[in-house]
Amino acid sequence: MKISMAEPYLKIGDVARKVGVSPSVIRSWESLGLARPRRTENKYRLYAPEDVKLLKRARFLRKVRGLNAAAIVQLLKREGKVRPAADGNASAIGRHLRQLRARRRLSLAQVAQSVGISVGFLSALERSQMSGSVGTLRKLARFYKTNILDFFEASGASSRRVRPAERKVLQAGAGVRMELLAWGNTVMEPHLFRIAPEAGSGDSYHHEGEEFIYVLRGDLQIGVEGEEYRLKPGDSFYFESATPHRWKNPGRRETWVLWINTPPTF
Repeated sequence: MKISMAEPYLKIGDVARKVGVSPSVIRSWESLGLARPRRTENKYRLYAPEDVKLLKRARFLRKVRGLNAAAIVQLLKREGKVRPAADGNASAIGRHLRQLRARRRLSLAQVAQSVGISVGFLSALERSQMSGSVGTLRKLARFYKTNILDFFEASGASSRRVRPAERKVLQAGAGVRMELLAWGNTVMEPHLFRIAPEAGSGDSYHHEGEEFIYVLRGDLQIGVEGEEYRLKPGDSFYFESATPHRWKNPGRRETWVLWINTPPTF
């Protein structure tokens, strides 16, 4: 995209100073849809005045109201200040959930009651108006006797080498981006999790198998068997998937985690 520098666009460092947060916070907010900067031919971010205004509002809500990133997004959406991004992946999940329910001839109320969510929320998921957290998606997958891997629509097998642009992507609730690194007839299910500040799994969940995680950047707080662990870059963690677990990003920058399940039961 070619952009004239004569236009009143700002670089991320200038925006960070005006808003009063770090560039890493702005990038994490961007992943939630709080800003949609233009890109130069060299891929540099350029922010318009309306982006700065919205980011200042987000900072106010965080500092004065004490809201976390996910709550800020939901509030700004209700105020009409943030438009839901076009998300083909969310649409695919909604269609898939509707098909699973229709095949079993179940009502929204039957599924919602079995899974422990509201009818309205399930309806919004199926209509792709909202995205479910990892915990919610896992509960739905377990109810339908499938796994979250099916929500990626990862048909066929990946090649031995998967480039970043070729990864299958799943947006699991506000601020959690799951990138599938290999798929097909595999005995491991490797992901790159990108988790915005204060975002996480939502409810605890469990399934068959074992899990290995390695923190690439940022912090990860994970609770297993009533114990809380705070992991830093370079830390690894191994546990049995049948143990109820939940996790979140407790820091102020986006967290990246290499997350491997075996077998692919997540």
